[in-house]
Amino acid sequence: MSQVQASPATPPRLAEEADVVSVHGGKPLVGEVSVRGAKNLVTKAMVASLLADEPSVLRSVPDIRDVAVVRGLLEAHAVSVTNTGTDELTLDPRSVKSAHFAEIDAHAGSSRIPILFCGPLLHQLGEAFVPDLGGCHIGDRPINFHLDALRAFGAVVEKTPAGIALKAPHRLTGATVELPYPSVGATEQVLLTAVRAQGVTELKNAAIEPEIMDLIQVLQKMGAIISVETDRTILIEGVDSLSGYDHRALYDRNEAASWAAAALATKGKILVKGATQLELLTFLNVYRKVGGEFTVTDEGIEFRHPGGSLRPTVIETDVHPGFMTDWQQPMVVALTQAEGRSIVHETVYEKRFGFTDALNDMGADITVHKEGIASITRRVPRRALEQAAVINGPTPLTGANIRVPDLRGGFSHVIAAVTAQGESVVSNVGIISRGYEHLWEKLEALGASFELGS
Repeated sequence: MSQVQASPATPPRLAEEADVVSVHGGKPLVGEVSVRGAKNLVTKAMVASLLADEPSVLRSVPDIRDVAVVRGLLEAHAVSVTNTGTDELTLDPRSVKSAHFAEIDAHAGSSRIPILFCGPLLHQLGEAFVPDLGGCHIGDRPINFHLDALRAFGAVVEKTPAGIALKAPHRLTGATVELPYPSVGATEQVLLTAVRAQGVTELKNAAIEPEIMDLIQVLQKMGAIISVETDRTILIEGVDSLSGYDHRALYDRNEAASWAAAALATKGKILVKGATQLELLTFLNVYRKVGGEFTVTDEGIEFRHPGGSLRPTVIETDVHPGFMTDWQQPMVVALTQAEGRSIVHETVYEKRFGFTDALNDMGADITVHKEGIASITRRVPRRALEQAAVINGPTPLTGANIRVPDLRGGFSHVIAAVTAQGESVVSNVGIISRGYEHLWEKLEALGASFELGS
């Protein structure tokens, strides 16, 4: 394996493209990191720029692979995307045109973002195409919610050997859409389609994550009329045209929570600059129950290990305002160091505990119950697809050879390797760059010891 020693001079792109890392663990992570715009908002705001008749400016854009994917897809549709600052993009859709399906497929890669292009492209061009969708292998993520919603607006959907072709013979019209589950992606689909549809759209059982609220702010800046009602209902009054926006993206609370868990697991102390309290209320409650300490300041939130023992806890993942599914994987690593039995009920995705096999190889004691665990103390209703993980601790972790399964699991594996005594070789780490900006530079700044390889 050719070695690339991580250093401040290492070009970010070279580091992000590494596929294997050798980690020398056993050192606490201490220092500070900064978080920029949320992956789950920035990519959707970039798509929203397609709806306008003039350029938009998006600020606090992270240097991550998913942003590069969306940029490529926009440019394939002749949208001009230019860097107008270190973390700022100007997006000009005035020359938008159809792209060949091969271009869409080439740029999309493993991303599921192309499905969200459909509404804006149907408005602008009357047609759209979606290739076979990839993404992290964390469970069934059907696009039927999206397609049903688009049909409700009047889109004609045709499945082809290469993917899904959509057409809008007439202007799309408002609709009443009720989601069987408050899916974030489907909610985004309805918002991006309804804002320029004729008439009023009523979306019931919508997702209300902070990133959804930030997207609504983007669309309102563009001229959309959107009301968020009680009981997860969103009303959208369609308008004929939209202008560009100037927006600073909400910070990435998933990255912030990941670093918080890393501080716990490694017995460290990390100041996450840019993090704010409101979007992390539920996470902070669990963090405190486990024994973690934190201080909220105007600069960010400092997360730290208490210095004594961590306490076991029970976590149930849920849609916002519940405990996010993206938070549980890094937290499981920390829970391997808690004294006693912890239980994590995963109710959002059914295959999100695949990463625990590697943790067990490193010495953890984690049992996955593939049909979940019933409990009279449960707050979140059981779902047919749910699973549960029982973590017994504390268990010392030792180095091992492990392979990253998905984005959040990948970060968790790296943090487990930093926590463990000895050397770990972690492969397929390139996937982590989908959602974590300059991970290796940040880890080096926090005191981690590692070498990157190709």
